[in-house]
Amino acid sequence: MKKNKISKNWVNKQRRDTYVRQSKVDGYRARSAYKLIEIDEKFRVFKGGMSVIDVGAAPGSWSQYVSKVVKNGKIISIDLKKMEPIKNTIQIIGDFTETNTQNTIKKNLNKGSDVVMSDMAVNTTGIKNIDSIQTGELCKEAMIFSKEVMAENGVFISKIFMGGSFNEIVALGKKIFKEVKVFKPKSSRKDSKESFIICKKLR
Repeated sequence: MKKNKISKNWVNKQRRDTYVRQSKVDGYRARSAYKLIEIDEKFRVFKGGMSVIDVGAAPGSWSQYVSKVVKNGKIISIDLKKMEPIKNTIQIIGDFTETNTQNTIKKNLNKGSDVVMSDMAVNTTGIKNIDSIQTGELCKEAMIFSKEVMAENGVFISKIFMGGSFNEIVALGKKIFKEVKVFKPKSSRKDSKESFIICKKLR
């Protein structure tokens, strides 16, 4: 009974959500596209000809947006799940945390990546501190990987949750990059603990 009530609340919330409605109009697969659009508007990340790695890409709304703005660039999208094709993208199905998958990404790069972005999160347990720490581990893994594949003036973008590992992630960002900012887009739900870390220029 309780589960049905939660499902109904979720459905009602989705129906009322401006960004869910807008994503259908604009042809995006998920409302998360607008978080990346806001990040791009504020930090001016994307331009034509860039090489971009999208980690935890499914259902693909971030790759969809980047495909529109990075003309003649290269987008490598990685996820455990198979996605519908997106123009200008190379799709890799696999677990990003595994060495084989990371090697496949590297083989598809012909130069240093300009952007590594991650909207990865673990399947939530409902225990916010555990969810925050586990998602934080994915963020750290993506950040360390970006150091291996990124061009000197590259940008790293990742979802993070406010919680136990937040300070640790920011400290790691400052160790690897010269500029580190934390930003919560308007399109992030008010009751969500998510923010995004934006790091620029490798040390």
